[in-house]
Amino acid sequence: MRLRQINIDYDAEQDRLLMRIGTSDGAELRLWLTRRYVKLLWPLLVKLAEDASPRIRTQANPEARKALLGIEHEQAVSRADFSRPYENNTPKTPLGESPLLLSRIQTAHDRKGQPVVALHPSDGQGVTLNLDAVLLHSLCRLLQAAAQKSDWDVELRLPGTESRATTERAQRTIN
Repeated sequence: MRLRQINIDYDAEQDRLLMRIGTSDGAELRLWLTRRYVKLLWPLLVKLAEDASPRIRTQANPEARKALLGIEHEQAVSRADFSRPYENNTPKTPLGESPLLLSRIQTAHDRKGQPVVALHPSDGQGVTLNLDAVLLHSLCRLLQAAAQKSDWDVELRLPGTESRATTERAQRTIN
């Protein structure tokens, strides 16, 4: 199965994020992400984004690493297509109709150095995502947007992506 689309949205009734992964063969994988799970997943995604880029990985200066991560994030997200709505045409659900409640995460790199994230429930089959730069950064952007809709008081921020206005406001002293 090849990944076709990802959708992440906040479900207030469940107080969870629902991740739906559409595949090229018309299947949909449904996964619940709790606040705790997202807080565990986020630093792993940031680390994968840093490690996946030779420019960032080889940079010794931490501030330069942050800046490069921000630049690469913006470049990758600009190549993603967020304009198409998620297609939900009565899909096949190989992992079941009900979303899986995720509890375990594993990260690695494939032979080509591309990030791999395995998302699993406490028991049974989960999902393994092979991510390129665009998909990894798009996943980060989708998680940020969904978490922002929640009442979790969790801010998912990639180092180096803070807006200049936010930074200037924080540095300004008001008497």
